[in-house]
Amino acid sequence: MTNTNYSTGRTVYLNGRYVPEAEAGISIFDSACMFGDLVFEMTRSFNRKQFKLREHLERLYRSIKMLRIPFEMPIEQLEQLVLEVIEKNQPFIEEDDEDRVAINVSRGILSLYHPIFGGDPGPTLIISSFPLSLTLGAFEGIYDPGLHAITPSQRAIPADLMDPKMKNRSRLFYMIANLQVSLVADPHAWALLLDPDGFVTEGTGSNFFIVIDGELWTPEPRNILRGITRSHTMDLAKQLGITVREKNIELYDVIHADEAFYTSTPACIYPCTKINGITIGSGEMGLMTKQLLEAWSKDSGVDIIAQTKRYAARTQSTATAGANPYRFNADALK
Repeated sequence: MTNTNYSTGRTVYLNGRYVPEAEAGISIFDSACMFGDLVFEMTRSFNRKQFKLREHLERLYRSIKMLRIPFEMPIEQLEQLVLEVIEKNQPFIEEDDEDRVAINVSRGILSLYHPIFGGDPGPTLIISSFPLSLTLGAFEGIYDPGLHAITPSQRAIPADLMDPKMKNRSRLFYMIANLQVSLVADPHAWALLLDPDGFVTEGTGSNFFIVIDGELWTPEPRNILRGITRSHTMDLAKQLGITVREKNIELYDVIHADEAFYTSTPACIYPCTKINGITIGSGEMGLMTKQLLEAWSKDSGVDIIAQTKRYAARTQSTATAGANPYRFNADALK
């Protein structure tokens, strides 16, 4: 089956009903719109089987609890709804593609505006499923030449101001960092945020690792999102006999590292070969990075590099070619 129109036919679960993907929306009076008051999770499948869906949902419920959203649906019911959304959209996803799922929960309509709706409609729940290639297709070149980490002037928000372990959509600081990095004349430049003390934290939607003398280092889980892909990568490393250390990392450490990489749900591991214009290690994907990617592929039953390159090649011939969730057109920012 060939379907180059990514949105045709797909539906989204929105507060108890299914609506066409292109028509799904929330009220202008929703707290998500007013305050960015929304928590979310995004997952992917391997061979059409969701990867760590329950872990994602458990983290979502922790975020809901921290934000005090009165969301009463049992986790088992939400899990079944997610699987139902995936099933409904299967006819509109290519046979060699995967399922990417977004689950969003907001507080709903702010109480000031309840009279407009005849009362409190309750929290807003949105579940969507779409082709993973729509995301991964934007990652052309992440393996060769690899990513170029740039530390923007925008700093990460530390946990004592707003805890990043609560995965939320109030992330204007991510956007500002991406805008700043977009001014760098390198299509492979990605943001790498520092905290107010100058320690490395994370990317704008990804975690970060470096390799030092055969050990794997990653920022301590204080001012970062405790990524599920991050955790699984650490588990795989330990299974391979690699020492893993969670610690404060300075730019000095990254510059002199043997290897570096980002991790996030879509492509699992993204090699980083430069930091602020300085080559890291050999300037190519390192041996441990390759080893961990191979372990990911073996564990998931999918050749992750081949899959990502295939999706990127497919996207380059579509209307979304050149689109990237982490970069903007520099000319438009002037």
